[in-house]
Amino acid sequence: MSDIDKAKNKIQDVGGQAKEALGKVTGDQSAEREGQRDQAKSHLKDAGEKVKEAGEKLKEAGEKVFDVFHKK
Repeated sequence: MSDIDKAKNKIQDVGGQAKEALGKVTGDQSAEREGQRDQAKSHLKDAGEKVKEAGEKLKEAGEKVFDVFHKK
């Protein structure tokens, strides 16, 4: 995830927190739920990026193991 994507994701999370808080204060359940959705989207993007990074590390480890057993 690029730094720009990370920043956009953080903005979405903080914006979601603000929407949720505003919805709670004003009694607007729709705004509150929208804020919660924005936060959930942000958290899912973070989780997806972590899974992607873990997959890349696993691939690299697999390649190293392969190289060890197939050296000539």
